[in-house]
Amino acid sequence: MFLENTVNHTEQFGWIEVICGSMFSGKTEELIRRLKRAQFAKQRVEIFKPAVDVRYDDEEVVSHNDNRIRSTPVPVSSNIRLLANDVDVVGIDEAQFFDDEIVAVCNDLANRGIRVIVAGLDMDFKGNPFGPMPALMATAEYVTKVHAVCTHTGNLAHYSFRKAQNDDLVLLGETQEYEPLSRAAYYKAVRNQKEEKNSQKESSANE
Repeated sequence: MFLENTVNHTEQFGWIEVICGSMFSGKTEELIRRLKRAQFAKQRVEIFKPAVDVRYDDEEVVSHNDNRIRSTPVPVSSNIRLLANDVDVVGIDEAQFFDDEIVAVCNDLANRGIRVIVAGLDMDFKGNPFGPMPALMATAEYVTKVHAVCTHTGNLAHYSFRKAQNDDLVLLGETQEYEPLSRAAYYKAVRNQKEEKNSQKESSANE
């Protein structure tokens, strides 16, 4: 169980918290909740997100239910190290889209006495560990895994199934492109999708 620390009285080092899960699991909502609590406590907070994430807003971090908080979009993770000055808390959303240096950046910030809160997808649409997230989870003091609800079974979901016929690793989207599925529902959907693709290929070849 995650016991939330808010300030470090005994050491000059900070720590890293990772919030991970599938799409529609409430990762960003939980990130915003922790950051707003820190702001309410008059702590100095800076929030960053990858510049590629412009789904809801160019600058703000926005959850699926339209909860918002101001952020600074950055193209590469090294910018965070340069911009996070004189702060108590750093929040980072959609960490899976950052380059691998994000792991060193987060550790550098924590070693400077900063509380670092990171949110991101732990797996891509193929069910593989996503970008730097495994290394962030391994080096973090606290990892919170949140779950969505499977749209097929109503069970807990931790897979992000891509409905769109697109094999690019990064495809920003919402419910039109993705849906959260349980393990059983995900592998069934993947199998059905492959069968549909093969059927379409056969139809095209016979025309």
